Amino acid sequence: MRKLNVWQIGRGFRQISQKIFFLLFLYLLFAALQRRVAFPLADLFFRFDPLSALGAMLASREWLPRLTLALATVGITLLLGRVWCGWICPLGTLLEWLGPGPARRRAQNVASQWRSAKYLLLTGILAAAAFGSLTLLVLDPLALLTRTMTTVILPALNYAVTAALGSLYPIAPLRGVVDALEQWLRGSALPVRQPLFAGNWLIAVVFVFLLLLNRLAGRFWCRYLCPLGALLALFSRIAVLRPVIGASCVKCGRCSNVCPVDAIQVQDNFRIIPSECVACLDCFAACPERGIGWRPVVDRSASATGKELAWPAPAEAYDPSRRQVLAALGAGIAGVVVLRTNPLARSPDPTLIRPPGAQDEATFLARCLRCSQCMKVCPTSGLQPALLEGGLEALWTPHLVSRLGYCNYGCHACGQVCPSGAIPPLDLERKRQTVLGRAIIDRDRCLPWAHGVPCIVCEEMCPVAPKAIRLEEVTVADDLGRLVAVQRPYVIGERCIGCGICEYQCPVEGEAAIRVFRTSA
Repeated sequence: MRKLNVWQIGRGFRQISQKIFFLLFLYLLFAALQRRVAFPLADLFFRFDPLSALGAMLASREWLPRLTLALATVGITLLLGRVWCGWICPLGTLLEWLGPGPARRRAQNVASQWRSAKYLLLTGILAAAAFGSLTLLVLDPLALLTRTMTTVILPALNYAVTAALGSLYPIAPLRGVVDALEQWLRGSALPVRQPLFAGNWLIAVVFVFLLLLNRLAGRFWCRYLCPLGALLALFSRIAVLRPVIGASCVKCGRCSNVCPVDAIQVQDNFRIIPSECVACLDCFAACPERGIGWRPVVDRSASATGKELAWPAPAEAYDPSRRQVLAALGAGIAGVVVLRTNPLARSPDPTLIRPPGAQDEATFLARCLRCSQCMKVCPTSGLQPALLEGGLEALWTPHLVSRLGYCNYGCHACGQVCPSGAIPPLDLERKRQTVLGRAIIDRDRCLPWAHGVPCIVCEEMCPVAPKAIRLEEVTVADDLGRLVAVQRPYVIGERCIGCGICEYQCPVEGEAAIRVFRTSA
């Protein structure tokens, strides 16, 4: 009778864990989208992200209580190594599922020195954060995946489902099924209205490129580029428990053949590199001699090489040199200086409207994780990822594009899900009083002003009380020279909060005749 391999069971649990956490990630994505019971947990994964926590706290120069759960991730890494990468991370799981063929054959054309890239990226991110810039946090794996799901995958899925159901509806026998599916999906899983995100093509290109890199080596991103993985790798070098190849190893190579991240060193002697190991247990299950196990650092008896249980773990040939680290530090600092001394940074777009309570640009940029949580929950898709409106330093931070969607007067969801507090968690009453910007009427485009055509849409839509737009009835000549009575709109500046519903609803084609502008640079 075949002897039970406990590590095969452990590997099975790991695969179950990956599926559970990936499904949880998707569930929270949809729960936030539709304000389900789990809405307060919409940013749960980011709360456990030590890279986001460290970067935001460095940049803002303050302790952020909402991100303190990241210490739990650090704690488990100090105990067992990169468990987050192998058991929890949704992006790592996705890349593992999409990875083709045996890991070692896929990576044979990629030099091991590329592994240092993730450490250099981490160094640049933390150096920039120390000078108040979080621009490079666009490379955080959770932000990468959430941003892509929010701005690319979900809108595309919604569009595809709508198109498919629309094409089937004219078929009479299928109408009942289509109606049932529409009722089940719309509002429970998919948004009622089609979300639109400017610049999502660039986000899609970045993500597709990341997936294509996966063809060069399984989990290429995790091996060579992930800055969060680099941070956890540093902690894993002083982990209490290590995966160790024992003296019973017969050097059959099965462990190295199944390792998804090529963390087993076969030159000179077989040993597991703790900083690269993602605790997947594949090698444990594959070993015919049961010669691999977890050992505490103080136990040197089971080590085959003496290096595996050194504390801290010994440096590897591909680790960055002191000169490379200093260069990365300098590049991060120089990048901040360049970003803040270019004309775009000094003269941001006057239509760059930040979410409620985030009007102090410097404070906002020092806290924003570029995670797209706020864009995900915005019911009108008014919050959009910025490109160059605020300079390159503000890349993919949220800003309100009122022509695409307004700031709903009855919604304050963005501040409730922001993990770093870049958007303050204002209650609804305070949010309604927060000024985002001021609306200004372009009298050369406004129908009553420019053409003598009756229109009071902006005044009707204004949600504040008393209204920030008043009407004055006058008699003017229209475009045909006829005298007509129209009501011309005026904005009362001290009442306007800049919610943008007037701009969104303006019936003028193209650029609206009433637009919201920043109140301060």
